Amino acid sequence: MNFDISTHNKTSFHSTEQPSVLRLLSYNIQAAIGTSSFHHYLTRSWRHVLPDWRGLQRLDRIGHVLAHYDLVCLQEVDGGSLRSGFVNQVAYLAELGRFEYWYQQLNRNFGRLGQFSNGVLSRFVPYEIEDHKLPGLKGRGAIVAKYGNDKHTLVLVGLHLALSERARFRQLDYVRELIQHYEHVVVMGDMNCRSEQIIDTPLRDTHLMQVSGDHHTYPSWNPTRNIDHILVSPSLKINHVKVLDYDYSDHRPIAMEVSLPEALADALAEQSLIRSTSPN
Repeated sequence: MNFDISTHNKTSFHSTEQPSVLRLLSYNIQAAIGTSSFHHYLTRSWRHVLPDWRGLQRLDRIGHVLAHYDLVCLQEVDGGSLRSGFVNQVAYLAELGRFEYWYQQLNRNFGRLGQFSNGVLSRFVPYEIEDHKLPGLKGRGAIVAKYGNDKHTLVLVGLHLALSERARFRQLDYVRELIQHYEHVVVMGDMNCRSEQIIDTPLRDTHLMQVSGDHHTYPSWNPTRNIDHILVSPSLKINHVKVLDYDYSDHRPIAMEVSLPEALADALAEQSLIRSTSPN
């Protein structure tokens, strides 16, 4: 399903800088529930259904973290149900971080009891958004945002993969089909697998790069597993990668800075300028 983002989830904030360098962030925020120990999965399980007044405080803190980045992919965001105080967390974080555009993908709709979603926050204007349901059991999805123009396109894929290895393989095969014909690609999200496991999936055929080293994101209070990832095409120069030391969720956020080829940076700047001055 495709959306024209010029009339979808547009805010009043506009970027005027040429994006020669992009700051990327992926964060599973666990709906701002605030798990900081394994026993909290039991003792704070009620927060998955009922509101907690401290949740909005945690969301504010998360928003201040996101404000330093250009493209953000979120997982386990609530779209506005009882547990979040009927706050659409994607929209709230976009406003707090002064992002120009946001998109929410609803993957599990439990009505008033839960709006389980992925989200994208963006300082630059995508010319197209695609909403994909991933293979396997219902509830897993990918957001594809395309920036620039038809000649010079940056493709951003934000996703949350399954726990099952077999399901993840099918899902990444699906993602490979989506991105295989594009030169400039960023794939990021909670992939529920370690970096060495990604090598043995269909993504190996895309030549996407990941930074070596221990970038452990889970659990946030004592990270021992690197299951949140940012993968980029060889055309994008990786300047640095860092796991941020925040415990507002059971995952820590992972951040990357990349430099863009000049032609791609020009295309992003031109597209953002056109859409920002549009009467829509």
